[in-house]
Amino acid sequence: MNKKTHFSFLILGIISLKLGLLFGLLAGAQYMVPEFLKEIIPFSQMRELHVTMVISWIILTATGCIYYFISIDNKLAFPKLEKAHIIIFGLTGILILISILTNNMGGREYMTYNPLLFFPIIIGWLLFAINYYQTIIKKIVFGPVYLWMWMTGILFMIITYSEAHLWIFSFFKGDVIKDITVQWKSYGGIVGSWNMLIYGTAIYVMSKIKGDDRIAKGKIAFFFYFLGLTNLMFGWAHHTYIIPHKPWIRILAYGISMTEWIILGSMILNWRKSLNQKQKINSPAYKWLLSTDVWIFLNLVLALLISIPTINLFTHGTHITVAHSMGTTIGINSTILIAAIFYIVSKENKFSLNKYKKRLNIAFWLFHISLLVFWGSLLYSGYLKGIWDQMDMPKTSFSEFITDLKPVIHVLVSGGLFLFISIEFITNPLIKALINKSKK
Repeated sequence: MNKKTHFSFLILGIISLKLGLLFGLLAGAQYMVPEFLKEIIPFSQMRELHVTMVISWIILTATGCIYYFISIDNKLAFPKLEKAHIIIFGLTGILILISILTNNMGGREYMTYNPLLFFPIIIGWLLFAINYYQTIIKKIVFGPVYLWMWMTGILFMIITYSEAHLWIFSFFKGDVIKDITVQWKSYGGIVGSWNMLIYGTAIYVMSKIKGDDRIAKGKIAFFFYFLGLTNLMFGWAHHTYIIPHKPWIRILAYGISMTEWIILGSMILNWRKSLNQKQKINSPAYKWLLSTDVWIFLNLVLALLISIPTINLFTHGTHITVAHSMGTTIGINSTILIAAIFYIVSKENKFSLNKYKKRLNIAFWLFHISLLVFWGSLLYSGYLKGIWDQMDMPKTSFSEFITDLKPVIHVLVSGGLFLFISIEFITNPLIKALINKSKK
């Protein structure tokens, strides 16, 4: 198989991660010193650059992994469509950056770039869907769960990403309740869709490290799949407590949204117990997947708490919500994707990373310690903001509050800086290995 295009997705994904962390670090610096780079890239644009690049890391890397994995045992149905896909996503990514940097933004939160860019993005997803379904169609019925998860993720990404742009029609835009409901329903669906892609990737890598596909064909795996599908379709409602829903909708959404991570966490734990020492030692992806379990636990506890309506009222709009999304995006999704890239690089040449072994081990611990400091700082600053919002009587001015918050922000940005450094140490050898394999 021609792996160059698969690796191009992975390389672009890693570059997006680097840029995302850089823009996030600069945004943190602006939070401390509002005048920093204000005339060049103001905070409103820096934040969008950060969010867009991190989402791009998730989408591009998951896509590249899926193309690579399905091409191992199958001949890709339309290799030219994959090349068209990477070209479309690459050029659209450049246009998104230009749109944000020139402040030509007309979209909604997390998709603030010019809404016309919806069209090339959805074309890319349609090409991906056609290629994927035609490649695996003969194996899907009795195939492992990851094939079903990838199929579902791609399909619902098309549906939910399209749904996220319904606001351009007056029927939705003209009604605040409809508008907010559809916006957050679609965003929850988009996250659920890429979770399908990422968690399917995790199960694939686990089954291949063990050398046994039964982990991906058992009842627990398919129970997890249907639970994830239910979460994708209905779990979004826990984001919309402020909308006048019926109480049963809130209760159902709360229950559903808490279950998915529990099953994934238990699967990783059981997988770990089933491996022998040789399988653990021979797989650099092993410890990254294992660390995912720690972040699943931490974020599950946080998610359980902030999904309680009373606590949600206190935390909504604070850095606690950001900690939840950051902990999930970096602690769970990114550790899975990094594990998948390590697996791919090792599969291509298991000795290619040996000379970086000590450096990668140090970077692994630096990554997790920095993320824990970063995550904890977000939680504490969010707690202080909640106190200021609802319990500080008589209320001090916002500028005074920000001044008092600065020591916490300094710790937050320091954690972000070391997180950025750790990612540099981790990803640079991976990029070199992928580029070298692309040339062959």
